[in-house]
Amino acid sequence: MSAVVAQCHYSFGLRRGVANNLFYFDEQTVIFPSGNNCVRYNIDQKWQRFIPGLERSQGMYALAISSNRRYLAVSERGERATITVYDLQHEQNRKRKVLNGGDIHVQEFVSMAFSTDSKYFIGQSGAPDYTLFYWMWEKQKVMAMVKTTVAANPVNQVSLNPYDNTQICVSGNGVFKLFRYAEGVLKQSTFHKQETHNFLSHAWMSEERVIAGTEAGRLMVFESGDLRWDMSVTTKTAMSQNPDRQLESSLETPQLPRVTVITAYSKGFACSAGPGTVYLFERTDDKDNYRKTREIRIPPDQCSHEPSHAEQQQIVSLVISPSEETVVTSTDRGQLYSITLSSAEMSKGEQVQFEFLSHSFHSGSITGLSICIRKPIIATCSLDQSVRIWNVETNTLELYKEFQEEAFSIALHPFGLFVMVGFSDKLRLMNLLIDDVRTFKEFTVRACRECAFSHGGHLFAAVNGNVIHIYSTTTFENILNLKGHNGKVRSIAWSGDDSRLVSCGMEGAVYEWNTLTSKRESESVLKSCSYTSVTISPDAKTIFAVGTDCTLKEIQACQILREVPAEDVAYTTIAMSRSGRTLFTGTSIGTIRAIKYPLSTQKDWIEYQAHSSPVTKMVITFDDQYLLTVSEDGCLLIWKIIDKEGRGLKRDKEITYAEEILITKSDLEEKNQVMLELKTRVEELKMENEYQLRLKDMNYNEKTKELSTKFVQQMESLKTNIQILKTERDNMEVANQETMFEVMEKHGKELQDMESANSQKLMLEYEKYQELQFKSQQMQQDYEKQLQQMEESKTAALEELTLYYEGKMQEKLLVLEQCQEESRIQAREFEESRKQMEEDGDREIQDIRIRYERWLSDERETNMRMKRDTGIMKKKFSSLQKDIDNSNVEMERMKLEQQKLKAIVKSLEKDILALKKAIQERDETIQDKEKRIYDLKKKNQELEKFKFVLDYKIKELKKQIEPRENDIMEMKELLASVHGLHPQSHLHPSRFLLFLPLSPPSQVRDGEALVRRFKTDLHNCVGFIQEPRRLKDSIRDLYDRYAQQSDVVRQRWLLCREYARQRDHLERNVASLKRKLAQDCVVHHADNVKIMQENVTLISEVNDLRRQLHLVRSQVHDYKSLMGKKGLKQTNTLKALLSPRANPSNMVVRLNEEDEGDRIIQLQRLEIQRLREEIQVLMKIHPYRPPSTAKLPSLQTNT
Repeated sequence: MSAVVAQCHYSFGLRRGVANNLFYFDEQTVIFPSGNNCVRYNIDQKWQRFIPGLERSQGMYALAISSNRRYLAVSERGERATITVYDLQHEQNRKRKVLNGGDIHVQEFVSMAFSTDSKYFIGQSGAPDYTLFYWMWEKQKVMAMVKTTVAANPVNQVSLNPYDNTQICVSGNGVFKLFRYAEGVLKQSTFHKQETHNFLSHAWMSEERVIAGTEAGRLMVFESGDLRWDMSVTTKTAMSQNPDRQLESSLETPQLPRVTVITAYSKGFACSAGPGTVYLFERTDDKDNYRKTREIRIPPDQCSHEPSHAEQQQIVSLVISPSEETVVTSTDRGQLYSITLSSAEMSKGEQVQFEFLSHSFHSGSITGLSICIRKPIIATCSLDQSVRIWNVETNTLELYKEFQEEAFSIALHPFGLFVMVGFSDKLRLMNLLIDDVRTFKEFTVRACRECAFSHGGHLFAAVNGNVIHIYSTTTFENILNLKGHNGKVRSIAWSGDDSRLVSCGMEGAVYEWNTLTSKRESESVLKSCSYTSVTISPDAKTIFAVGTDCTLKEIQACQILREVPAEDVAYTTIAMSRSGRTLFTGTSIGTIRAIKYPLSTQKDWIEYQAHSSPVTKMVITFDDQYLLTVSEDGCLLIWKIIDKEGRGLKRDKEITYAEEILITKSDLEEKNQVMLELKTRVEELKMENEYQLRLKDMNYNEKTKELSTKFVQQMESLKTNIQILKTERDNMEVANQETMFEVMEKHGKELQDMESANSQKLMLEYEKYQELQFKSQQMQQDYEKQLQQMEESKTAALEELTLYYEGKMQEKLLVLEQCQEESRIQAREFEESRKQMEEDGDREIQDIRIRYERWLSDERETNMRMKRDTGIMKKKFSSLQKDIDNSNVEMERMKLEQQKLKAIVKSLEKDILALKKAIQERDETIQDKEKRIYDLKKKNQELEKFKFVLDYKIKELKKQIEPRENDIMEMKELLASVHGLHPQSHLHPSRFLLFLPLSPPSQVRDGEALVRRFKTDLHNCVGFIQEPRRLKDSIRDLYDRYAQQSDVVRQRWLLCREYARQRDHLERNVASLKRKLAQDCVVHHADNVKIMQENVTLISEVNDLRRQLHLVRSQVHDYKSLMGKKGLKQTNTLKALLSPRANPSNMVVRLNEEDEGDRIIQLQRLEIQRLREEIQVLMKIHPYRPPSTAKLPSLQTNT
């Protein structure tokens, strides 16, 4: 045999299609099927142990584990279906027994179960017989079997009653039956027809109660085989067959969910409720009803292009750990999820979601597998449109991403930083970043089924139908196109020095190419074989190929040197170790074979159970330490290559793996920014938490003080009550003793009276007896005398008759002699007639005897039956008498309880009134707070309006300044022109008087009249100060009307002086307005920030109050449904008692919050008053207010 063997080291994947494919072995270990093995996975330490399946089996179909978790039963298909029982406590998981159907040909067992004591075992066969077997499995003895259903109604699950090993429950499509094992036969104990329901699962809740789930989303509870409750998970209440009971539920889903699995535990049960949803139900106080406590969902997959697809997975199995702390579930897409129940309980009120038990697995056939040299990573791709990067050293999933197209092939760059993936539309080269797989180059190669990097990483080959393209990794140019195959290329392999490339095709050709010249150096064509995989020896001299002809071929120098037959099993893939010592092949039935090299024509291999479907890819790591295999079943298996002594193979040299990773600059900056933000956020949270803790400490100290004082008062009141009760008890004891003494005296007197009355009655009866005895003696004497007289008369009559008949006798003797002769004659005749009569009499006697014997037997039977009936009637009479006595006692007890309950109801009604008053006061305070908040919002909006008005006013003032500045500019230009015409104008304006001629008095009067007219016209012109154009026109008219050539110098001097004066005035106004505007902006900004912060606190308080109100209303609704028929009065009582408003400590807290709110409102009022005063001051400084043109936003309030 081969000196190198493979040992299963780790598995990534869950096998689908197996019933009950998940179990807890202990608190840290779970068992699930992977490939054709059962895996024992330790959740904490992350190690795995394997239980291989049977040889030549067609795959597992169902699993079962015993109650003590010692034995595991595995059902496997084959020529005859078998059930193998393994001992899990044995180190090597020793096989204990193998069970089968015996003389009955069974193709598969669809469901199995152990008894509670692990002595008995049941198995349900599949179509078409659907036979239920009942084994004593340790002796391999079939105790009984029965046909449970017909082919049209398949069975989904069977189970044994955990409290009774002889009772079996069978459920399926239109099937729900209970069987009982008795006297070597399985007898059906229920005969109810459930043809309209498809029962998918069931679970035993007690000795007589079974809860079952249907495909239509209904939960049905059976007791002793009779339907008690029928609940739809889409409704909130249960439709009970018994009107006195109700099943509480609040399931709300938009469609009918399938209840595929139900698991019972100590508090109640857990069940699936549609895609990706699990509900937890717990028993209520009356122990007969259940209520939903938690809803757990599968989270969306953020790595997928459709995250919601993960939420649509169907729950297949659901198990709870032995300590009932963890729930683990498996789905129809081959995923494992878990959740801790303690965390689910802590996060009540929030959405609870599952987490992956270990990693996310492939859910479809794995089509590609690749490894690299510099890193210990594995790349796989699958038809589930995902690409995954695994770490072979840590056995973890490092990267995972789903795409929109199916992936057919994958290749890792030797450096481990890049990956090539062949999709249905293109071939993509991607970067392996720290947390993403990102495309940076695409090639137009459609549906690339094979791709591979060279060992140096500078080239890569991609298959496009029957053509092999070789590209450069650095320039991405198509260097070579290798054409020659007539069929599709199925496999390619590079030589160690990357100078050669080997390929095989479906047409039966194996070619060896020179990658430098693109020439074909060797070829081997065998048209009768369609090759599926090829590999090359380390020295590049020998080629190994496998195909559909079930042989392994060794090719050298264009010739097939050896062909090793595979014994009717087709090889699908092949790989050779780097040392060249061993070949590994994968088969179409999922097994792995280790074949010794050099090859021999005899059977010289070791076969291992690996996968349940054909092996698609196989790779050996570069250090010959691990063998990697993938299959169509979606599982990745890691095998450790060791020698026969169990030691790993020696490495030629130690390999140091690289630790570099790729990350983009933007991602790094974003992560650094996020880190800084998180640090600041942590500091803020620390300060906020410290502040909250101080506030809580203060509140709790106040609460403790109040509670301590309250409890002291209550203790004192209770002590006084106890003292009062003690005195009442002493008084009652004295009164009871007196009443007891009186009753005893009365009873003694009544006893004496009854004794005297009974003695008198006995004397009277005795006298009557004496009289009757005397009368009987007299009657006896009279009868004796009469008998004596009758005897004497009889003797006399007898003597007379004897004398008379003696005479007669003499006469008759004569006649007798005559008659004797006649009698002799007649005697013969008589004898003959007598014989005939005797015969007739015998026959009649026989008939009569038979008839009377029958009648006697009938009478005896009726007599016995009547005796039994009388005994039964006596028992019934005695039991009825006991029931009557018990009912009388129960009536007395119920009357006492009724009186107690009436007293409790009265006290509770009083509490209700008090609590209603408290609730009404609280509602009034809430309404007052909401009104105050509304007023504050309104005032805040008014301040916003004022701000808007001030902004608008500032804009209008700026608009007024602009035309004046334009006029000033024009005047400056005019002044500059005047300076150019008259150089003397550079002198002081007072010197202009020297150039003016003296005027006579008449001219002075004319000048003054002219000045007055000019003033009036100027006054009218000033009225157009807001309209620049009209102002300009009016000034031109004034100039044309009053200006003369001789007055030009004086007018221009006056104009310059006016310009300077107005300019100084306007500059001062603008500067002062800018300063005030800056101050107002700063003040308004601070005030707005402060008001907004206070509004946020008030809104958060209002939201908290509304949330509390919503919780109270939901609690009231729940307790209404809980009370049922107890009436509205008791419901209101419970609502008042269980409402948080009835807690005095909560009331105290709310009073403190009201004081704080009043203080905040008072501060806001003062701030608003201050702002109003500032606005009044601004209005006095700037009385002009421009008209409002914009429409203010409407006042909005949160209701």
